[in-house]
Order: sequence, then structure tokens, then C-alpha cells
Amino acid sequence: MIRFTDVAKRYPEGFEALSGVSFQLERGEMAFLTGPSGAGKSTLLKLVTAIEKPSAGKLSLMGLDIGALKPRDVPFLRRHMGIIFQNHRLLMDRTVFDNVALPLHMAGVPHKDMAKRVRAALDKVGLLDKEKLNPVVLSGGEQQRVGIARAVVGKPAILIADEPTGNLDPALAADVMRLFEQFNQVGTTVLVASHDLALIARLRHRTLYLKQGRLVSDGLEGAV
Repeated sequence: MIRFTDVAKRYPEGFEALSGVSFQLERGEMAFLTGPSGAGKSTLLKLVTAIEKPSAGKLSLMGLDIGALKPRDVPFLRRHMGIIFQNHRLLMDRTVFDNVALPLHMAGVPHKDMAKRVRAALDKVGLLDKEKLNPVVLSGGEQQRVGIARAVVGKPAILIADEPTGNLDPALAADVMRLFEQFNQVGTTVLVASHDLALIARLRHRTLYLKQGRLVSDGLEGAV
């Protein structure tokens, strides 16, 4: 599903954000990506989501070579992905329903099917009764769950989350992680970047630990 082979990412000013990273994430697997600030977590996720391309090595996603991917093919790739951001990136002047429906609008899903799928996604994250509200009146935890509903409404094969619990209290963070586990249990491949080592240790999933742009640990223990 996701395969890194000796991948490096070097920026024009000479900074090497990733170096010699190799790992494979199988279909239906769930893993955490962690490491100190500046370790390269966000850069790795930008490569997975084709926001950036590798400077060296090979990255393949669902059999597609990201390094050779043409710009016109990126939207097709992202239709198979759900992406969750730490800062939600919600449209505050639109309703919760409209925010969650956005990926389906872009994919041309008929309105009748769209309504069913949006409400099913909101029900999954416990926000079905908030669909007519604007996100601005919701709590931070509720806004994060709207972002999760938007990411999964298209039934993606891959779910990518960048520090999704960074602004949440421990109880809400645990709730969000349980949601990711539920999606994983029905076959979604899940990769979550997080600095919360205590939460990661409790959940006991495979953990990729980055340090200074290198993958230094890959297993259940996480940090070294």
C-alpha cells in the first residue's frame, strides 16, 4: 500500500529533511509516526499525500510511483485518501454538513447518495445532531471530529492524520484514536503522526520513530 525505499527529501536551500527512509505499510495496517520536533514527520506525510516529491529513492502508493506522478494525476490519487489536519481546516461560514460533503461534491456524487453518506459519517463521529450548525460554534474536539468525518466520508483506502490530537485533552485524544482503530478494523490503512508517546504506547500499534530525518526504530516500542 505504502512503500518507501531509501527515500530522501532535500530542499533547495540544502536542508535534508529525510534521509534513507525505508519501510512498507501493508493494506489494512495501522501505524504511528513519531519523533521529536523537526524529525521529519510532516515532510514524510507531505510525500505520502503527494504534496511533495522525494529527492532520491522511490516512494510508491497503491502501486503508483509518487516521484513520477504527473500533476494531473494527483487528484485521482487523493480520492483514495482521507487527510486529517491538526488545525481542522474547516470552512467556518459553511455548515457541518457542507464541510463533510465537500469531498463528495468534488467527486460528483449525486445529492441523494451524498446526504446518506454525510449523515453516516457524522453518526460515526457522534455529531449527527450538529449537521446544521457552523463549525465556529463547536468545541475544538467537535471541530476535530468534523475533520475526521470529512476525511472518511469518501470511504478512503488510506487515512492520513497529522497530529490529530495535539490540541485535545487526554480523554478526547483517546476517543479520536479509538475512532481511527474502528476505521482500521474495517480495512482502512491508517498512518497517524503524533508526538504523544504515552498514548501511542497504550494503543500498541506499529510505531515508526524518526530522528533527524532518519527512521531509527520500527516496531511496537516506538522510541529509542
